[in-house]
Amino acid sequence: MTEQTPHTPYRRVLLKLSGEAFGGGKVGVAPDVVRGIAEQIATAVNRGVEVAIVVGGGNFFRGKQLQEQGMDRTRADYMGMLGTVMNCLALQDFLEDAGIDTRVQTAITMGQVAEAYIPRRAIRHLEKGRVVIFGAGAGMPFFSTDTVSAQRALEIKCDIVLMSKHGVDGVYDSDPRSNPDARKFHRVTYEQALQEDLKVVDAAAFSLCRENHLPMLVFGMDGERNITRALLGEPIGTLVTS
Repeated sequence: MTEQTPHTPYRRVLLKLSGEAFGGGKVGVAPDVVRGIAEQIATAVNRGVEVAIVVGGGNFFRGKQLQEQGMDRTRADYMGMLGTVMNCLALQDFLEDAGIDTRVQTAITMGQVAEAYIPRRAIRHLEKGRVVIFGAGAGMPFFSTDTVSAQRALEIKCDIVLMSKHGVDGVYDSDPRSNPDARKFHRVTYEQALQEDLKVVDAAAFSLCRENHLPMLVFGMDGERNITRALLGEPIGTLVTS
């Protein structure tokens, strides 16, 4: 049973987690890393926040990169979707070890390991204090997990979508990993992000959130307690609004 806390600004959130972070910089799953992520999420859930999660699969496969090496893009994207499900199951295991009831729902039917994605069922799980993890992207090629995060957040009526990033702590006017003089925005509009082609999040995700007036927080997941801080509404990263 979760403890409702009026000081928490968000009732229900969609948290996007970078798949690259799950591997700790390597291919596969780094258990200590995933355990730490789960513990941070558990802290917020125990404070009364309803948390849904979309996990990337970059620690296993990236469809676009496989395409560049000669693989058919459609098949490569399906491989990437399966990689996200492996990450979902790992996160589920560590969340339940932390005492948090969890359900995995996938856009590709795989009944032995997860439920099918059903929005109303996901909402009911959240109302009961369970974490819901969405796997297999949109179940279709050519859709990024950033875009899926925005779509899922809208469909299950979240207050905000939290985009955690690996290696960058917000929205910058250029890539801070290659430009040491890059300027960080603490607040930016969707219009500005699209006009200036700020690539930290896919343009389709920005557009979906802009059209439906859903705020987005872009933050770095690598700092201490950053995931918990974002879930609890503490000032961190870059807030993107209409």
